[in-house]
Parts: sequence; C-alpha cells; structure tokens
Amino acid sequence: MRYLRYGILAALAIVMVTIAIANRGPITLRLLPGELTGLFGFSWQITLPVFVVLLIAVMFGVVLGFVWEWIREHKYRRDAVVERRSREHLEKELGASGKSPKSGDDVLALLESR
Repeated sequence: MRYLRYGILAALAIVMVTIAIANRGPITLRLLPGELTGLFGFSWQITLPVFVVLLIAVMFGVVLGFVWEWIREHKYRRDAVVERRSREHLEKELGASGKSPKSGDDVLALLESR
C-alpha cells in the first residue's frame, strides 16, 4: 500500500512539473478593472507565471473545502462530545455504586475464561 501511495505521488509530481514547464508564460493579475483604477486612484497588480496562479488557485480551493467540511461536520463533533461525556458520567456512576458488570454475570465469566 505504501508503494502504491508513493507511485501515485510520483505520477502527480510528474504531471505538475510538466504543467509548470508548459505554462511558464507571465500573466498579470489586477485587483480592479482598468476603468475603476482611475475612479479609486489605486491600481494593484502583480505579474506571475501561469502555473503559480494555477497552483495558488488549487491550494485555495483545497483550503476552502477543508474549512467547509469542518463547519459542516460541527454537529457530528458536538454530538460525539455529548455522547462521550454521557458515557463517562455513566461509567463514573457505575464505579461509585461498587458493582462491577463482571461480578454476577456467569456468561461473561465463561467467555472471559477462554
């Protein structure tokens, strides 16, 4: 399984390097369209290779997906915490009563002896 993962990562790296080599041309990214730069008097722009822009866009998408899933799964994490606290409370009550679940159960004693 480890070799399969390394193989997939190597193939992905080869594809990414090939795309980077094929898209080395510069591209200018502007914050505002040309018509609005005169209105605001502010013109921010940066020139980067195309593959850098693509890589940043993919990384932004992955991070956005992780954050979206983390927010979406909040209710499941909350329910798990409530269940864990309930279980711990019940275990504490069972321990305080002095009764062990193994003490009077012959079937469990037979199973544990094997």
